Amino acid sequence: MTRLGDLERAVMDVLWDSVPATSDGITVREVADALDGRELAYTTVMTVLDRLAGKGMVQREREGRAWRYRAAASREAHIAQLMLDALDLGGSRDAALVRFARSVTGTEAEVLRAALGAEAAAGPTGRGEGGLTDRIEAPTDPAGRPARADEAADR
Repeated sequence: MTRLGDLERAVMDVLWDSVPATSDGITVREVADALDGRELAYTTVMTVLDRLAGKGMVQREREGRAWRYRAAASREAHIAQLMLDALDLGGSRDAALVRFARSVTGTEAEVLRAALGAEAAAGPTGRGEGGLTDRIEAPTDPAGRPARADEAADR
């Protein structure tokens, strides 16, 4: 997964924060208006959204002459994928996981324990080695679209 630049991240934050997964998305103008404190040209925002679509980070649908954009996956799914990609950078995944586990707070450790306990109780998923991450990476709503971040946190 590609890391996001500063402006790409700001645009994705707008999409993650303001577009329910069940909506048709928002326009370039709406994204530009939501980027508070940044005086960006419409074409700059349009270019960033086009590049994010090319990277698979956003989905877009034509509406008349304009495009409507929404995030392809939740913020949580993106962060989880970044963490998995970091584990693949080399060295020992086990050592990196142990180091990470030792660095989390007590509350975060409880969240991890609960997630691992739920995974163990669910049994094999038949979806490869990453059963838990497969379910976390791309939560969807009943229509099959990526779930909103607040809905994904409840799952």
